[in-house]
Amino acid sequence: MTSVCKEHIEESGNDQRIDNFLFKRLKNIPKSHIYQLLRSGQVRVNGKRIDAKYRLQLGDLLRIPPISDLSNQSPASQTAISPRKIYAFSILHEDDALLVINKPSGMAVHGGSGVSFGVIEQLRMQNPSWKFLELVHRLDRETSGVLLLAKKRNALVELHRQIREGSMKKHYLAMVKGQWRNARQHVKLALNKYVAANGERRVAISPQEQPNSKPAHTIFTLHSAWKSFSLLDAEIKTGRTHQIRVHLAHLGFPILGDDKYGDFEINKQLDKATASYRLTRMFLHAHTLQIAHPVTGITMTLQAPLPEDLRKFVECLDRSETIS
Repeated sequence: MTSVCKEHIEESGNDQRIDNFLFKRLKNIPKSHIYQLLRSGQVRVNGKRIDAKYRLQLGDLLRIPPISDLSNQSPASQTAISPRKIYAFSILHEDDALLVINKPSGMAVHGGSGVSFGVIEQLRMQNPSWKFLELVHRLDRETSGVLLLAKKRNALVELHRQIREGSMKKHYLAMVKGQWRNARQHVKLALNKYVAANGERRVAISPQEQPNSKPAHTIFTLHSAWKSFSLLDAEIKTGRTHQIRVHLAHLGFPILGDDKYGDFEINKQLDKATASYRLTRMFLHAHTLQIAHPVTGITMTLQAPLPEDLRKFVECLDRSETIS
């Protein structure tokens, strides 16, 4: 945009944070630049300065200053943020309010942190007629499985209410190193985010009374066991970053293939193994999500089967290791 843009906020933007609204509106502009525009007061609502947390209201007059996009940059620069592959997602459920997909491992749910084209960007590009599409929750890049998106703002608000009040049930399957002994175990260990020496964002167990620590609750149920490994069902009661991974690593049962909190030696061995015993990714899969439909209120159980690579790994364990 080479001149000032003014627009009134319509229903699709009502109650949306201004930073998220601008991320979608200015797709080729780095997020850091958008935040700088907000901090400097160049973006205004109803003639007033606002911060990144401001929620737009129906009828607000938004002023966006002149911004240079990527259209005048070299083709090489544009290629750097262009998708190299358009993915055909496996749809588990779709209606006027919801879209539920089986997210593949290795794909980020949204752009950012070095990723320019995630699941949400691809879906919006593939469905330009949809006026609204937002992530209800997130999955780590290496985690596969059920991913829920809202196609209407009122659906998004209702589903976020279910998350806040704990009525949405999320279950994951995690293969860990070692023999898990308890049939069912509650783990309540607070977590704290920090930045490692290499600049990566990490999470660690933290005393709950420490500033910035967040309570985290996971329920682990033993699904299957072998001599060296255990397959667990993990139900998260709180949705903290890396919650399952950090809880299990702290208990001495790291998830296979976890490159942040796992057992790096066994990960290397599995990565170099032959045939079906080879595991090149983290064995964490969001297999079941239970919600009340945001419009009808009907209870829905959404399930994603194990991906082929994880399924073959389990079958290989069945053949090669004695089940406990």
